[in-house]
Amino acid sequence: GKKLNFTIDNGKIHNVSLGQGQEIVAENALDVASEQGHWVILQNIHLVARWLSTLDKKVERYSTGSHADYRVFMSAEPAPSPETHIIPQGLLENAIKITNEPPTGMHANLHKALDLFTQDTLEMCSREIEFKCILFALCYFHAVVAERRKFGAQGWNRSYPFNNGDLTISINVLYNYLEANPKVPWDDLRYLFGEIMYGGHITDDWDRRLCRTYLSEYIRAEMLEGETYLAPGFLIPPNLDYKGYHEYIDDNLPPESPYLYGLHPNAEIGFLTVTSEKLFRTVLEMQPKESDTGGGAGVSREEKVKAVLDEIMEKLPEPFNIAEIMAKAVDKTPYVVVAFQECERMNILTHEIRRSLKELNLGLKGELTITSDMEELANALFYDSVPESWTHFAYPSLLSLGAWYADLLLRIRELEVWTTDFVLPATVWLAGFFNPQSFLTAIMQSMARKNEWPLDKMCLSVEVTKKNREDMTAPPREGSYVHGLFMEGARWDIPSGTIADARLKELTPMMPVIFIRAIPVDRMDTKNIYECPVYKTRMRGPTYVWTFNLKTKEKAAKWILAAVALLLQI
Repeated sequence: GKKLNFTIDNGKIHNVSLGQGQEIVAENALDVASEQGHWVILQNIHLVARWLSTLDKKVERYSTGSHADYRVFMSAEPAPSPETHIIPQGLLENAIKITNEPPTGMHANLHKALDLFTQDTLEMCSREIEFKCILFALCYFHAVVAERRKFGAQGWNRSYPFNNGDLTISINVLYNYLEANPKVPWDDLRYLFGEIMYGGHITDDWDRRLCRTYLSEYIRAEMLEGETYLAPGFLIPPNLDYKGYHEYIDDNLPPESPYLYGLHPNAEIGFLTVTSEKLFRTVLEMQPKESDTGGGAGVSREEKVKAVLDEIMEKLPEPFNIAEIMAKAVDKTPYVVVAFQECERMNILTHEIRRSLKELNLGLKGELTITSDMEELANALFYDSVPESWTHFAYPSLLSLGAWYADLLLRIRELEVWTTDFVLPATVWLAGFFNPQSFLTAIMQSMARKNEWPLDKMCLSVEVTKKNREDMTAPPREGSYVHGLFMEGARWDIPSGTIADARLKELTPMMPVIFIRAIPVDRMDTKNIYECPVYKTRMRGPTYVWTFNLKTKEKAAKWILAAVALLLQI
């Protein structure tokens, strides 16, 4: 604009940031500009969804017969999912489109982070060595937290909008603190970056811990001696100039791999598998619904749905008779209460399955009109996915319908065995519960009653045994044995009884039986342990169950960066 003498000051550029009440301003600007040959910049048009059709018509109307110098520029945020696209097709087709995509890979991200600064930035602080050293580490930290998102739930439990502003403000804070303090205030800096600048975005406690751990690994007094590795084989650079830092990255940064983020290479296998599964799933769902398969020899869509429906109905057991079960239980111990709750929840779920399938069956026979709910159920049965109306009453799970239903039948079987005589099984399948927390709490309650301990001063002690489920013959005297847990991000080494590096391509190795009992908080062992979160599925985040303290010979920080967790279902 400046080159061609179009500026905001001389009135030839109309800059409108859209939001409430700005539509009329934008319309006036377009009217004036098309007549007098000005430029119009409309920012954030995604905020005024209702006005976009008006805008589309106006732009089309002025596309002919207006001043030769008239131009319109628009900016919008990308829609998070295909269903939420709101920009009219006319605008998209007639515009020259430019997208600003974030860089991918550590190499591009690190260069891009450094590009936010100049040689002048590096020279502005009176304590040059400390300033440059921490600035480079912060650029690496910024690149790591942004790029770690690609690993899905193993990267971050939830997705956060980290942006360049976080880094530039952190550098300003660093400058102010170094100028104002005779010694480098390491703790203050880590707190400001990890809990406020970047931590301000973070809503999950485990993600907060991860962010704090990165900073305690990257930003510490030892880095000034040049002995700090930001990643295996990547040392903090010596004191260089701006160009020198870019060259240092090109010459010394190891090739792209999960190691650069503190993750195990298996994390990449997991995330690539998920990506390819999504792709194939989408292709499958895009198939024409009514296609003639192989000259009519194949099974029609309705026949397939009917076959799946019949198979599920045939295997579906009768609901639990709650009154009969309650009569059998003499003492209402905490475990018995858990069993009741689980049976009630299971009845609600199986009732919904039975009701919806009967309804769909009548629809397929033509005795009922097919509703949108029935249509969705039929689609789910056809694509082997769990219907939404069922998951609403169920537990989190990422399994396909076939595997999910087999798993459901196993859960019912476990409950049947347990409720015949209410004797705790030799080892309990923790994943078999709708609400595993209630069972873990019941362990604490029953031991608190037995030993007359105050419940609020107790915690769970977790001891990983050397045995498998088959080797267990009787339940322990107090507490419970549990089985069916898997470790992601590392593996359990039985001989040494500690966490060890995962083996390649073993994404979620099985854990041995775990002995869980309750102990007073003050007897808790806090040395050489890793506080390991337990989640119901690989989705992590909202499926959190409990924290198990596991023994480790290495620093806990290693397992935090590797996102090591226990999963109840894979």
